[in-house]
Amino acid sequence: MNADYILYLGRHTMETALMVSAPILIVCVVMGVMISLFQTVTSIRDATLTMAPKIIGAAVITLLFGNWMLQVLIRFTFEIFTQIQTYGQ
Repeated sequence: MNADYILYLGRHTMETALMVSAPILIVCVVMGVMISLFQTVTSIRDATLTMAPKIIGAAVITLLFGNWMLQVLIRFTFEIFTQIQTYGQ
């Protein structure tokens, strides 16, 4: 195991984590901006108004993209275990 492989593995891990978390993060950021604009316009300052829609949005996106996220993580895990098996011999 050399330094190039370790850098590749670190980069691949970060790319996979970003790819899997991106849909939920994007929805939460967009909803947060929309809720902030709504609160600014209406002068409503309620903490539940900011959290509840984000949680609901994250849950909906997880239901919609959950299968794809799981497939990406399974593929990544299979690749890692294959590499471990290769270096273990």
